[in-house]
Amino acid sequence: MFVVIVAITIPETPRVVRLVRSVVLGVREMPYIEAAVSGGTRGRKIILRHILPATIPPLIVQGTYISATAILVEAGLSFLGAGVPPDVPTWGNMIAQSRLFVGRAPWTIFAPGTLLALSILAVNLLGDGLRDLLDVRLARRMV
Repeated sequence: MFVVIVAITIPETPRVVRLVRSVVLGVREMPYIEAAVSGGTRGRKIILRHILPATIPPLIVQGTYISATAILVEAGLSFLGAGVPPDVPTWGNMIAQSRLFVGRAPWTIFAPGTLLALSILAVNLLGDGLRDLLDVRLARRMV
């Protein structure tokens, strides 16, 4: 299980770091941050009141996309035999065990594959909905 967690975490870490960096650099240049700095507000207060709240919504959305990717990577690793043990029922293990019976019982491979695709689609749609809900700029355009 530890190998699967590491295999999922390591490639996703740079994406999250780049996202946080780009959001912080964008918010840092906003006029209200410059006004707070020129007004003498401490850096810690600026971070907690302005920068952190602007960073949370993109991180929530990115978290949904990472979750979808993690589901797919885990299924792929389990299918290849590098994931969780074969006795643990995951979609990757189900597909791997069913590939021997695809000629006689194709539904044994299509059912977990379809459910895997639907769950990834559902998580991605959740991320899109959260992005639409949490995006301040989009809310301003709709009013």
